Amino acid sequence: MRYLDAATVLALGPAGAVGAVVDALRGGLDPSLDPARSAVEVSHGQLLLMPSQGTTAVGIKVATVAPDNPGRGLPRIQATYLMFDPLTLTLRAALDGTALTTLRTPAVSVAAVLAVLPDRPLHLTVVGAGPQALAHVRTLAALRPLATVTHLLRDPSRATLHAVRLDSPEADAALGAADVVVCATSARTPLFDSRVLGDRAVVIAIGSHEPTARELDGALLGRATVVVEDVATALREAGDVVLAVDEGQLRIADLVPLRDVVRGASAPPSDRPLVFKGVGMSWQDLVVAEAVVARQAER
Repeated sequence: MRYLDAATVLALGPAGAVGAVVDALRGGLDPSLDPARSAVEVSHGQLLLMPSQGTTAVGIKVATVAPDNPGRGLPRIQATYLMFDPLTLTLRAALDGTALTTLRTPAVSVAAVLAVLPDRPLHLTVVGAGPQALAHVRTLAALRPLATVTHLLRDPSRATLHAVRLDSPEADAALGAADVVVCATSARTPLFDSRVLGDRAVVIAIGSHEPTARELDGALLGRATVVVEDVATALREAGDVVLAVDEGQLRIADLVPLRDVVRGASAPPSDRPLVFKGVGMSWQDLVVAEAVVARQAER
């Protein structure tokens, strides 16, 4: 049994992680067959259990969500990944699951929107400055040149990067000029008025996996093409989707599965915004973990 630390996991690189996601979906992986995530409430947060089965391995991520951890100087989400032989179920490898999550989440986001991203340098606006916000910047930069990166924060004075206050005219200007907007926060209500966004904006929202929490308003989902990892999973866990449907702003029949976009079965129109709402699924960890292990085996 091998242990692959954070540096080893991250060495796969953003482009390698995006490639693993795209190859899996184009190779026939069906996200709708993935087991549902299990959440166990504990005194100071949640345990998340995320099992999946692939062609070369069976794996499970055990993640913890501790909302008070940032105040302690610790990550809000931490994890360990266990990979087993698919036949004997013998433990083959353990991976730093926190690094794996940091790598695979933006890889899925970028895989979902890559087909509609312009080839020119992009203007990127990011709401948030945590690990996933920064990881999305790195992953987008690995696939497309970035002209500008602006972070929107409730308290920019706490950041060490270029940031403006979320509820300000400067923020509205950054949102209006953005080719891509990434929302990676713990917000439970919409972060901004979506009317400021352009008609061709690409919006990635990955901050929550609860049906009552949202980062985007229903009006945006009503006028956008909405891509989700899996329809049933989105209706169970994606508050942005669930609440927009409940408000009558979005029809379930209009949701576009990620698999269809990556395989070219569905081509999003270019005259309206595109929203990717991700909650994280178990298959994503497994296919990226398999790529990490395969890379190590080749060395």
